[in-house]
Amino acid sequence: MSDTLAYHEAGHALMAYLLGGQVRSVTIEPDRDDGPAREGDTQILWRRRGVSDRDYAQAAVQVCLAGPVAEMIYTGEPYHPGLVAEWSADWREAWQLAEQLAPDERRRLKYLEDVSIRLHRQLQADDLWAALASLADHLLAHETLDEEQVTDIIREWVE
Repeated sequence: MSDTLAYHEAGHALMAYLLGGQVRSVTIEPDRDDGPAREGDTQILWRRRGVSDRDYAQAAVQVCLAGPVAEMIYTGEPYHPGLVAEWSADWREAWQLAEQLAPDERRRLKYLEDVSIRLHRQLQADDLWAALASLADHLLAHETLDEEQVTDIIREWVE
C-alpha cells in the first residue's frame, strides 16, 4: 500500500479531528462494493447542532483539502490541489462546499487556494506533522483505524 495514500487519508482525519469532527474510521483499504472505486476513505461525523452552515462549510473545506496538502508535504511536490486527477473528488467536494462561502467562481478559486496555503503551513508545524506521520504509520501497519485508535494516536501529539 502506498505511503502517499496513508499520508493523504491521515491529513483528512487529523484536520477533521482538530476541527471538531468525530473520525469514525480511516482506511487505506476501503470496501469496493459500496459506491465508486476509491483508494482510501475517512468517515467523519459532524455535530451540526449550533453550528452555522457557513462554519460547517469552512471546516469541511479544510478537511477536503487537508488530504492533498498532507500528500504534497510528504512528497515535497507543491501541486495545485485542483489539477491532480487523484485528488479530483476532494477538489470537487471542496469546490461545492465553498460555493456558499464564495459564490463568484474566481473568488472561490482564490479562497480554496488560500485555504490550501494555510493548511500547508499549519500541517508542517512539528506537533501536527508528528501526529499526521504517526497516523500514517499506523494506517500502513493496520490499514484501518477506528475512532478510538485515531483519537489515541492524535492525543499523543496534540492537546
